[in-house]
Formats: sequence, C-alpha cells, structure tokens
Amino acid sequence: MTVLTETKGPVFTIRLDRPEKKNAISLAMYEALTAALKAAAEDPAVRVAVIRGGDDFSAGNDIADFLAGGGEAGLTPIVDFLDALSAFPKPLVAGVRGAAIGIGTTLLLHCDVVLATPSARFALPFVQLGLVPEAASSLLLPAALGRLKASWWLLTGEGFDAEAARDAGLITRLIAETTLEMELDAVAARLAALPPAALRRTKALLREPQEAAVREAMTREVEAFAAQLKSAEAKEAFTAFLEKRKPDFSRFE
Repeated sequence: MTVLTETKGPVFTIRLDRPEKKNAISLAMYEALTAALKAAAEDPAVRVAVIRGGDDFSAGNDIADFLAGGGEAGLTPIVDFLDALSAFPKPLVAGVRGAAIGIGTTLLLHCDVVLATPSARFALPFVQLGLVPEAASSLLLPAALGRLKASWWLLTGEGFDAEAARDAGLITRLIAETTLEMELDAVAARLAALPPAALRRTKALLREPQEAAVREAMTREVEAFAAQLKSAEAKEAFTAFLEKRKPDFSRFE
C-alpha cells in the first residue's frame, strides 16, 4: 500500500508511503487519497485529518504512471482528488519535510494548518512540463502571495525553501526535523479537543468567500491542462523528462 490510513480517536491520518519514488503520486494513489478524504469527511467520529509524508512529502505527479494511464484519460482520478480536497469540511493538517513539488505544494493551499521542517523544498514546475497550474493555484497563490510573487514561482518554476514558504504564508510554522511528528500529533489533538460543529462552521465561513471562484478556477485549469497535454510542448517536455535530458522548446511559438 502506498497510501496508509489510521484512525486514533478523533484524528484520521493519511500517510503517503512510497519512499522509493519520493512519494510521487500515481493514479492509484489519487484514488486512494480521494477515498480516504471521503471516509474521513463522512465519519462523525473523525474531527481532524492529517496528511503526512516521510523523508519527502511528495515529488508531485508520477509522470511515467500518468502517461501510462493514458494522459488526458488519467485526469479523472486527479480531478476527483482535488474536488474531495477542496470540499473537505473538517480541519485538515499537513506535515512537510523534503520534496514538496507540484501537487505536493498546491494541495497545501487547501489545508488549514501546515507544519514544515527546514529540509522542505517547494517548486511549481508546471510550465517546464508544458502544462499549467492546478488545484486552483492560479487563483489561490496570487491571493496569498501577491500577483508578482505568484507569477515568478508559477512562470519560472523556481524552487524555494521552507523559510520562503513561511514568509509567503504557505506554511503555518517551521518545526525541527526531529519533532515534526510530535508537533503534528499535538496540533491535531488541540483541534480535536475543540467544539467540532464550531470548527466546521468556522472553516466553512473562511472558505465561503472564495468557494465558487475556486471551483471555477479548477474547471478552467483542467480545461487548459487537458489542452496542453495534447500539445507538442508537453510531448517534448515529457519525452525529455523520461529520457533524462534537457527539453528543447526553441522551435515552438
């Protein structure tokens, strides 16, 4: 199993467990993540959910698996996951160390508390792959960071460290490497001890002003993503990635 779940009292844990691939997310993992989020949302005993990785949070989409799944046809499990993530009604906590690339960064925009260690490294390399952003990041990142900072990270794909992520408001707190798991447990326990209906309603109120815009942004992004998947740019980017060479976009207009 590459997605593990565990319930301890009111806390539901989702753990990415594919260390040999730096927790790159396959289509099967997206399906498992969606099922886990829905289970946590529907279980009245669950008050808080926590997403954890290992030495790496997630290296993003597993490109080889995605292409083997039919490319555009493989978008459905990803879209289902993003829908479940953005609609999750209870507090959602994430703990990040190591790589947090692509979806490993953008999913954090839908979490309520994000703890990260100094080893965390973030990047949004969608354009480099001939693609466009997802998870409503084209809306949420400019809102959180300002247009210029969001433009830089999304257009260039330049990586950034945990301190930059904290300063930009993408993470809640920086945590020592050795205490991340303990701090995640403590935050989850603190939230779980609070009045559950008040928590859910507060989260809904916080999300409501952007809720319709997030859904619209996701729809636009998926349409643009699907169009780019068919492009010669994406084909060159994916081929170069699999061949472990630098892509050549000089012939494209």
